Amino acid sequence: MICPPSVPTCRRPGPNPASVHRDQFDFRCLERRTGGQRRARMSRARTVLWLSPTLRSVLSLYRARFMEGQPQGPPNSAAMENGTEPDGEERPPGFQETTITEGAARIVFPNANEVFYNPVQEFNRDLTCAVITEFARIQLAAKGIQIKVPGEKDVQKVVVDLSEPTEDKAELKEGANLALEDQPRTAAVGEICEEGLRVLEGLAASGLRSIRFAREVPGLRSVVANDASARAVDLMRRNVQLNEVAHLVQPSQADARMLMYQHQKASERFDVIDLDPYGSPASFLDAAVQAVSEGGLLCVTCTDMAVLAGNSGETCYSKYGAMALKSRACHEMALRTVLHSLDLRANCYQRFVVPLLSISADFYVRVFVRVFTGQAKVKASASKQALVFQCVGCGAFHLQRLGKASAASGGRLKFSAACGPPVAPECEHCGQRHQLGGPMWAEPLHDLEFVGRVLEAVSANPGRFHTAERIRGVLSVITEELPDVPLYYTLDQLSSTIHCNTPSLLQLRSALLHAGFRVSLSHACKNAVKTDAPSSTLWDIMRCWEKECPVKRERLSESSPAFRILSVEPRLQANFTIRDDANPSSRQRGLKRFQANPEANWGPRPRARPGGKAAGETVEERRRLLQNKRKEPVEDPAERAAWLKTFPCKRFKEGTCQQGGQCCYSHSPPSPKATAEATPTDCPEAPSQNPAEPGAATGPGTE
Repeated sequence: MICPPSVPTCRRPGPNPASVHRDQFDFRCLERRTGGQRRARMSRARTVLWLSPTLRSVLSLYRARFMEGQPQGPPNSAAMENGTEPDGEERPPGFQETTITEGAARIVFPNANEVFYNPVQEFNRDLTCAVITEFARIQLAAKGIQIKVPGEKDVQKVVVDLSEPTEDKAELKEGANLALEDQPRTAAVGEICEEGLRVLEGLAASGLRSIRFAREVPGLRSVVANDASARAVDLMRRNVQLNEVAHLVQPSQADARMLMYQHQKASERFDVIDLDPYGSPASFLDAAVQAVSEGGLLCVTCTDMAVLAGNSGETCYSKYGAMALKSRACHEMALRTVLHSLDLRANCYQRFVVPLLSISADFYVRVFVRVFTGQAKVKASASKQALVFQCVGCGAFHLQRLGKASAASGGRLKFSAACGPPVAPECEHCGQRHQLGGPMWAEPLHDLEFVGRVLEAVSANPGRFHTAERIRGVLSVITEELPDVPLYYTLDQLSSTIHCNTPSLLQLRSALLHAGFRVSLSHACKNAVKTDAPSSTLWDIMRCWEKECPVKRERLSESSPAFRILSVEPRLQANFTIRDDANPSSRQRGLKRFQANPEANWGPRPRARPGGKAAGETVEERRRLLQNKRKEPVEDPAERAAWLKTFPCKRFKEGTCQQGGQCCYSHSPPSPKATAEATPTDCPEAPSQNPAEPGAATGPGTE
């Protein structure tokens, strides 16, 4: 059946002409031929010809089967107005969805990896709701608005004294009326607060975080849930309707950077911006620091910990403007690198950041900062950054500030370049060289007053969050950290350097306290020793400990850091008697600071992809299939050939492999399970029949 180009298309009428579903078909005008004679065309172009009864019945049956799996209900008017109704794309056979409940939200989520979701990040989402709630409490209190959080006790109660004389009842009644008028306005969860916060979630995926904001955080004016994926936005709309928060949550499909750049005007900025991308948020930071309001809250998650922890320093520099070092304190250094990057980008627009809370947890780091504008304060940013000189032998580190702020006449601050370096070319303890890292943020990571408010609110309402116990533990450790001491050492690092037995945490902390120094734990590492003692004092304490647990010096190389450190006599006598204040409060109470593995194979999830493949046993099958794929094969040719035949050929799957039986990889049809998940290796060229031919491959290659 052919439709002439000049004949226009006739569309079947529907509730939304802007979007075409599978039950809406474009019937082109068909030419009919009867007995070899062609009928004359009608003068008008719009001619609708009915299909044969048989074909119409088939189409009706197909439409009925398709509509059985569709949700019933009225169409989304907002989506119809924007022309963004789901496009009815085909779903693979066996497509299923799962209903997930987290906090006060309930979302529908596809089993296939089309939209990103990681249940391990529940701690991240719970903590974000707690932080935004306290931020809203502070912001709205300045406007005379009091927020009401479900589960919190109402501390403001009216006390009536029944013993007052009768003649004063009239005065009391008048005073009560005035008190009612003077009572602050309230903002409850799920209600629109006209003077409340405008929230943007730049990469919302299924919309779970935004829906939780709407259902758990009071004092919100609107929540914009944005994602660039059309499938994610369609799922988001369903979840918004499912949770009945369409009056607060506004789904948006756009590039997050362009959306934030469009809200640079002061009156259009967001009070809270939440960025939780897959991997690095570096490409979104420039737009984010411009789109957040004055004093607004910026929440950023980074899951590219391999880059931030020093595995690829040049990549870290390209993304965050700092060189990362491999160190035992790499998790705290990652936090300081992200804060440096945020402040550096904000300085370009005469803005600066003030950290409220910085968390290193599981496989990611999370920072909460407020963004302010002020040219005078921006000048102090250089003095807040520092370079790190780290010894490659013993791990001792020294910080070098980029700038110096000194007091001048009239109470002003004078800024100048700092003097350095703080170390000699060789380490004073072991004689090894130094590595240079940074710049990084050298100021406090947290606002302890704000952290205390969040901790108090979570402790008073433990049933609000599923991970409240862990939030209490982590925030309690943070309140005990030394705020003015960047980075830390670890017990195993100090002991392994000189090859001695490891002292207990309380023994080392007690020795530092007896020596007159401060010491604390760190939420980023359970064996951390954060202290203001210089590295020379630490090594003196370890020398004293080694005398109680001697090391066999004959086994040490004269050029090793251990030999050089132990060859020097300690200049102080360490006291390892346990002190009562050596055991921190969070440790005494047994708070949950570091969680156990929440599930098998937990951690970062694979990136969401269009037409995602189902997760589950097929992922385990793929892992088993590709296990040791990059391992150097055995030298025996027969075993090598058998080993390579266990991997499927990628070119054969694509239909482009011309090697046939000479291909070193398998051409056997994979099972349906392996086809769903396995990513075959690329097929190299087959060995040439002429070994002298230049450029001929002589083996399978190494990947």
